[in-house]
Amino acid sequence: MDRNTLTALLLITVVLILTPYYMDLISPPQNINRDLLEGDFVENRDSDQTTRDTATGFKNVLPQEQVSTVEKTTVVESDLFIAKISSFFGGSIVSFKIKDHLLYDSSLVNLITDENKNNLIISFKNLDGEIVDLKNGWSSLRPIDSLYLSSEPYTVKYENYIDNKKVTKTITFYPGEFLMDVEIDISELSKNTLVNNFSLNWNGGLPPTEQDTVGEQTFFGAYLYQGGELLDVKVGSGESFNNSYKGQTDWVAARSKYFVVSFLDELGDQITGSWVAASFEKNELYSFGVDLETNKVANISVYLGPLEYDRIKALDINLESIMNFGWAIIRPIAKGVLWTLTSMQTLIPNYGVVLILFSIMVKLLVYPLTKKSYQSTQAMQAIQPEINNLREKYKNNPTKLNQATMELYKKRGVNPLGACFPMLLQMPLLISLFTVFRSTIELRGEPFVFWIRDLSAPDIIFNLPFKVPIYGNYVCALPILMALSMYAQQKMMAPSGPGPQQQQQKIMQYFMMGFFFLLFNSFPSGLNLYYTLFNVLTIVQQKLTGAAQQKQV
Repeated sequence: MDRNTLTALLLITVVLILTPYYMDLISPPQNINRDLLEGDFVENRDSDQTTRDTATGFKNVLPQEQVSTVEKTTVVESDLFIAKISSFFGGSIVSFKIKDHLLYDSSLVNLITDENKNNLIISFKNLDGEIVDLKNGWSSLRPIDSLYLSSEPYTVKYENYIDNKKVTKTITFYPGEFLMDVEIDISELSKNTLVNNFSLNWNGGLPPTEQDTVGEQTFFGAYLYQGGELLDVKVGSGESFNNSYKGQTDWVAARSKYFVVSFLDELGDQITGSWVAASFEKNELYSFGVDLETNKVANISVYLGPLEYDRIKALDINLESIMNFGWAIIRPIAKGVLWTLTSMQTLIPNYGVVLILFSIMVKLLVYPLTKKSYQSTQAMQAIQPEINNLREKYKNNPTKLNQATMELYKKRGVNPLGACFPMLLQMPLLISLFTVFRSTIELRGEPFVFWIRDLSAPDIIFNLPFKVPIYGNYVCALPILMALSMYAQQKMMAPSGPGPQQQQQKIMQYFMMGFFFLLFNSFPSGLNLYYTLFNVLTIVQQKLTGAAQQKQV
């Protein structure tokens, strides 16, 4: 491998290594989000402070006493999910299992745990300034144990009485959707509430769902979309955050790596304010809520489900802006890659086969660039003896050496950057592939063959009895094959013959093979499958290019 090619590979490696840190950079852990505090939407917390603390669980405030009731649950099942709704809080979701996604123990992903089962909570301040937290006292108006959504929506409805005034909440589920509508009527209490508003709150965000909890944690966060701007909150270990925002809000959300929960104002005139709170003690938790007007029936939508780009974008409310597709120059390419893969998967059910065909397509696409690179590398190798002679001749005169070298390049029609530049042009595609394979749910849990059971995770063949810093405590198969294919590729491009330079090249080949194995060992198996096959196709191309040049000679 010549110096220019090595430089290009190292640059690509540096970008791949720095990409996760870039993702951390754009949503850095912090105690107080400076972007939020300096924005136009932040208001000082005043009389709403106690309400927020009660909703997030950061401060215990005794609510107005209510009549205790027995919990009644209803199971609502569709082709997409199995939801269990509790009568507590007038319809909290106490279980929400996604049918198409499994945990690493093969059980269904459940987006509700003990930390976030208190959700869809109605709270307000009465005229005495007391917090009324409507947990108990609810009764179901359509009591049913379970039902299956086939073709028609289904609504669960609950009612409660505060000082003989009725409060109702209805939740409507739709077949084939993760979106549900929530209607709340607290209008009979409008003269008994301060500042004519109440809150609908979601506590605890979403739980982790991946075996690699450390890697997944980088994607956790809360988001708020207001006035055409996206505000985000991310806390580090031992930190907390709590803030309120006045004014119409399009949506507020909390996400994990692959899933999201969001309150959406699809009507555009329902949410008059919002709040976000976060803490990171034992676990990283995000809570949020919205302010709604007391004197009218409130209607908002709740999305609880996977971060599938097409599904999220179809909501047409810019919720897809929380999905990170990298830098601005990379974003269109990454979205194009995702669209291509998902479109191919509609015809080919196995994503592993899709990736194989995709790598062939990419190889054909970049063939002119790589061909030019290989030709430039071989041309440089052909004149290497003459360059060595010039170095010996002008070893004491660097200026003359540079002049003579450039004259040689011009005479032989060789561009010293010809091998490096085509590879650099491919970097946006390589980075976009890394982004898509690392963070999109479409590859999650998708098997290929044999031991490759999840293309979004490393293809571990055995675990080590100890943990290596950065590297991990496991060994994967595809990175070994990828490193070997890279070694074969480098060996083909290395100059032949004895000498210290050839020995140095050989040492560098072994170093690069080991380095890339360690680097790619923790990467998703889908990404390693792509790179491995791409290297194999590159070897074939090198052989064909070399054979063609020999015929010309």
